[in-house]
Amino acid sequence: MNPLDQLRRRFTRPPEPVRAVVLAGHRSGADPDERVLAWGELVRGQGWLVATSRGLRVVPAGLALDEAADVGVLRWHEIGSARWAATNDGGGSFTVTALTEVEPGVQARAPAERYALTDAGDLPAVVRRRVDETVVASRRTPLPTGGGVVLVARRVPGQAAREWTVVFDDDTDRGDPEAREAARRRLAEAVAADRPD
Repeated sequence: MNPLDQLRRRFTRPPEPVRAVVLAGHRSGADPDERVLAWGELVRGQGWLVATSRGLRVVPAGLALDEAADVGVLRWHEIGSARWAATNDGGGSFTVTALTEVEPGVQARAPAERYALTDAGDLPAVVRRRVDETVVASRRTPLPTGGGVVLVARRVPGQAAREWTVVFDDDTDRGDPEAREAARRRLAEAVAADRPD
């Protein structure tokens, strides 16, 4: 994208459906301060992938404005990974893997979602920065049964304390009592080391 296009993009207002989704969040009280940070246009006129101060949203092109409040948000601390692959024409694709809590302190990776964009604008940089800002600490540790887990501490909006979770490399290990006990022990050690006496 040339400098003139970048400047034009910076001062362009988000599309009406994108603004409607954020305003619906303001009206509902979900987040009265939510704002649009960047957006990219999905291929084939399907809509927009939108980064807001709250998280990532997919806004369909044909969205009726009275349905704007129904558009969900994947909060930044719920994103396990967001991989960007650029094309030479200003577009590319995001592969986003969300994390879901399966029990207290344990998260599982949801199936990856792929979003192809014709125009990404500032979206890749904004998404990378926002996801990275939530991660305070992350380390992979092996399990005695093979495989491993990732211990992650994240900043969660509205919470003073960091939220520590464990994500198994292989979801089938969650069913193994020995692997679960080892993961719980390592998570407890990480939480204890993180808290000052």
